[in-house]
Amino acid sequence: MKTVITNSEAETAAVGRELATTLTAGAIVLLQGDLGAGKTAFVRGIAEGLGIPPLEVSSPTFTLVQEHRGGRLPLYHVDLYRLRPVEVDDLGLDEMTLDAGVTAIEWPERLPRQFADALIVHLEHRDGDQRLIRIEESGGRLNP
Repeated sequence: MKTVITNSEAETAAVGRELATTLTAGAIVLLQGDLGAGKTAFVRGIAEGLGIPPLEVSSPTFTLVQEHRGGRLPLYHVDLYRLRPVEVDDLGLDEMTLDAGVTAIEWPERLPRQFADALIVHLEHRDGDQRLIRIEESGGRLNP
């Protein structure tokens, strides 16, 4: 497990950018944290690390899934906040995660079942802009 404290949105994104350099096709990143914890900022960093313009990434709360191409790997950004577990199956996440991209899922506690090989990123809002980020790399698809 890796633990990092960041003091700005840019630093939070930088941790995501660094993680992206280790991700391979089929990687699943589960982002846990309260509203405002920095999940979307972290995904912007992943996008940038994959070679996707980070400004293209916004919270997919209302669209549920955003697909970003043009980088080293495609990025699928999923937000399950507004869904119940029974509704998640209709999104086709199983097929999406089998694609040759990276899937970043916000609010993974709404998944009807867990992905065994996923990376788990816990983001905790601290004072001001400070965030505590814990990355569990067990079983995820990373380059050495």
